[in-house]
Amino acid sequence: MKNSGDSTVIDVPPTAGSSKKKAVVSTAPRQAGGGVKRGLAIFDFVLRLGALGAALGAAASMGTSDETLPFFTQFFQFEASYDDLPTFQFFLIAMGIVAGYLVLSLPFSIVCIVRPGAVGIRLLLLILDTVVLTLATSAAAAAAAIVYLAHDGNTSTNWLAICDQFEDFCQKISGAVIGAFIAAVLMMFLILLSAFAIRNTH
Repeated sequence: MKNSGDSTVIDVPPTAGSSKKKAVVSTAPRQAGGGVKRGLAIFDFVLRLGALGAALGAAASMGTSDETLPFFTQFFQFEASYDDLPTFQFFLIAMGIVAGYLVLSLPFSIVCIVRPGAVGIRLLLLILDTVVLTLATSAAAAAAAIVYLAHDGNTSTNWLAICDQFEDFCQKISGAVIGAFIAAVLMMFLILLSAFAIRNTH
């Protein structure tokens, strides 16, 4: 047996009535396939870091969105905070869960880089990514509806727009929603990437 570049030459012993032959087995496709899988795993790790940053940014922006106006009356102090609305509370908790999951998934992503053919880990990440994506999307969509009302109001329900008065508050909650949608989009790419990687292992 001899190795030559991307191929292996195997000496085949002669049989009765035949001469000695050599069989050439190419190993290049297998090596190329492994390189593609490892590249996908590295890209998966980078996407997880990006989604983690977006989720943490969204949670931090929402959690620090309190604003108090500099004027008040004898009985009222004008203040806006995320914990005034259950939707924003749910958003903050959901983004915390998403960020926590992404942190815990990083070691599994590293294992996929070291062992590109690990189908079981890929399948586990695919399932969990889908569940967490559902949570992130629902939280972002619910918060987006409230942010829209905060900016434009709704005359039919007598919901007044408050962003003319609470500008900093509205900027932070708007940024939080944008960050949540960015995290959701990146997680969609993660799911597609995992599905593509699993398909290529068979």
